[in-house]
This record gives sequence, C-alpha cells and structure tokens, in this order.
Amino acid sequence: MPPPKRRPRTYDPARTWAALTAQLTRVREAAARLTPGELAAPSVRGPLARIAAHAGALADALDAPPPRAVRPALDPARWALEAPDAPEPPAGDPLAALDAVAGRLAAHGVPAAGRLVPHALGAMSAGDRAAAGLVAVVVHADDLARATGAGVSLERQALAAAVRVLADALAVKAPGGAVEVRVPPYAVVQCVEGPRHTRGTPPNVVETDPLTWLRLAAGRTAWADAREAAAVRASGERADIGGLLPVLRTGSEEAVKPA
Repeated sequence: MPPPKRRPRTYDPARTWAALTAQLTRVREAAARLTPGELAAPSVRGPLARIAAHAGALADALDAPPPRAVRPALDPARWALEAPDAPEPPAGDPLAALDAVAGRLAAHGVPAAGRLVPHALGAMSAGDRAAAGLVAVVVHADDLARATGAGVSLERQALAAAVRVLADALAVKAPGGAVEVRVPPYAVVQCVEGPRHTRGTPPNVVETDPLTWLRLAAGRTAWADAREAAAVRASGERADIGGLLPVLRTGSEEAVKPA
C-alpha cells in the first residue's frame, strides 16, 4: 500500500517570528559575554557569521519583490532536504552583522500570513521561509554553545519548530509507515517503506530527545555515537535509520559523517 499523501505542516507566522527574534536575542546576549579572544576563534566566529547569514537571507527574501507564483512551491521540510548551500557569511565583525540583520528583521515585523516570498527553488510562504531560517539559526546556535561551553540557550519554541521541520524532512526523504520516530514532546512522524502500523505499539520505533534529534538530523552527531551513548532508543528490525541521516543539507560545514 503506498504511503498516504503528505500534508505539509503549517507554521504560524507570529509564533515563528517571536521564536526567531527570541533566539537571535539569546545568541547576541551569549556572544556579548565572550572575550575578544573567544570571539576570534573560528569555532565561535563561524557559527555567529552563519547565523547572521541565514537571518540576512530571510531579510533579503522579505525585501525582494513578490514572486509571480500564486501558491508556495517549497515548504520547510523540502527546504531542509533541497536548499542550496548556506549563504555566504558576512565579512567583518559577525556581531555587527548580527545586530544589523536583527534591525532589518525588526523593521519588517511579523510577515503577513498569505504573503509569498522568493526562493531559489520556488516560492515559499513568508511564514514557512521564517521557519526555515529559524532551523538554521537554531542549528548554528547549538554549534556556538558546543564551541564555547557557554550558556547559549535554545528558545523552547525555536527548538520545537526546528525539531518538527527536521522530523518532517525525514518523512519526506523516506516516505512510508513502517517506522515511527518520536521526539517528545515536539514531534512524531512515520517513515520508511514497509507495512504500515495503525494500532497499538508500533513494531519499529525510534525515540530520542529534542537536542539529540537536532544534532542527528543536522549531522552534528553520528547515529552510532548516539546509540552507544543511549541517547537514542531504537527497537525493531527496520528501526536503524542511520543511513537516512542527516536530513539537513544546509550548514554541513560542521557535520560529521553518519556511521
């Protein structure tokens, strides 16, 4: 039986925008606590510059003339799988670039729900484009946290949106209903071709926490390492999804090769 037709998840523009601006604020506050020497380290400067670049790409999309399309061609899950490489990081001081793009986004405010914006792979709704940018910001904010050991906290709604986008991307990459992937409390998706389960406990289940899923889906943690650390619970003969990871194409500079 073919998998049911996927209905793309929708993202509320106001909530997404609030999560994005809150996450950018947390990144900026954490960066302000770093010393000049720490800020100069490539492992710190790189994530900061890429956060500014992705936020800047969103601002550019909102600045651009509206596309001729009448409906979206791309949703956040497909963006994760198909997006071109990360935008070029800004030259110069990444903190100044981050401040500048935060100002640009603040000037725009919450985009209208029905608005379309251009993307290299097709039009996106403004809310979906913000959700896509939020995923990149969250991934690189976590890169920054790991690089500094400092408290670069992930805003709850920002992490929730990133987890959902990346879980949906897995379901798009491997459609089916043989495996259930659970990332409580934010996402549950079914994926992988095979017998579809409809009742009771599925025979093939993968379960992990939101931060581990973020790192697996973005290529920051290898599947084998997460299993060895007991950060992932996988049961059933089809539950080894390591070969399907990562699902996020953009921002692969820091990625590890999945086992």
